[in-house]
Amino acid sequence: MTAELAAVADAIRVNDRFLLVSHENPDGDALGSLLATKLTLDAIGKDSVMFIGGELTLPPDYDFMPLDDLARTLPDDIAARVILALDSATADRTQLDPEVLAAAPLVIDVDHHHDNTRYGAINLVVADASSTGEIVRDLVAELGVDLTPAIAQAIYIALVTDTGRFQYTNTTRRAHILAAELMEHGVDPQEIYRRIYESAPFARQKLKGRALERAALYEGGRMIASYLLRGDFEELGVGEEFAEGVIDELRSVKGVELAMTVREPPEPPDAQRRISMRSASDRLDVSAIARQRGGGGHRRAAGFSTDESIEEIIEFVRGEFADAAARA
Repeated sequence: MTAELAAVADAIRVNDRFLLVSHENPDGDALGSLLATKLTLDAIGKDSVMFIGGELTLPPDYDFMPLDDLARTLPDDIAARVILALDSATADRTQLDPEVLAAAPLVIDVDHHHDNTRYGAINLVVADASSTGEIVRDLVAELGVDLTPAIAQAIYIALVTDTGRFQYTNTTRRAHILAAELMEHGVDPQEIYRRIYESAPFARQKLKGRALERAALYEGGRMIASYLLRGDFEELGVGEEFAEGVIDELRSVKGVELAMTVREPPEPPDAQRRISMRSASDRLDVSAIARQRGGGGHRRAAGFSTDESIEEIIEFVRGEFADAAARA
């Protein structure tokens, strides 16, 4: 991807104003990539704005990150800004209206999802990268920007979260080399681990308890599913972002090949249900299941939204899982 990397760097050099966007309900890779890119553009004197669409608040796991400048509404001069999309496999994942994308001077797509639709004028898509943060590290180097402790920490957050603490199959040799490099530039892995994984609010643990209590096994124990209702969030006084990590608890059950959660967003009251899926093997591509309902993601981590009932959703995924298992 040398030519594409150079094209992105050249576009950054010749333009002055940028809108940095990622997907709604951002994870560590989205936020880490946004922040690292913002700090990099700051270092070369560019005017950039970080933007996340939607109304969800950020997951509490990342409240230690310096994201005070993260905008939830578009700037007035949006039509004059180059759009640089990070970690968003499709244009609609950026939460930008098609009219906004069409009016932009340039759209740059930087991502690592294998099903990325290449919606940018320039597309830097590296499907075998561990994270979008890993690609951002290459961009930092291509732009000749020093890897400061702040940039290194943002990239490390992207890396450690999207590799599942270096346990998913996207944990490559290069991912470990990058982690070592980031440590050499000021990253404290223990501190970041404590901040993200060992500072959970009590209400989150209660919410996990609700999901675990409702969990059920299907297909001879090879599939597990659970759900969270709007009333759960309301009763515990928390937002949907507190459901982060529930699916990892389900995925850890012995013998499970596919884990899924159904969440009813507390706001707005008529919001579609959100489904998250995790696969224990590359042989089961959950992004293919998600795409049938307008979603997407990685082979082993994907999701979609739908108005279908919880029972209908579980039966749909069960059927797709059974079909995929029969073909394997």
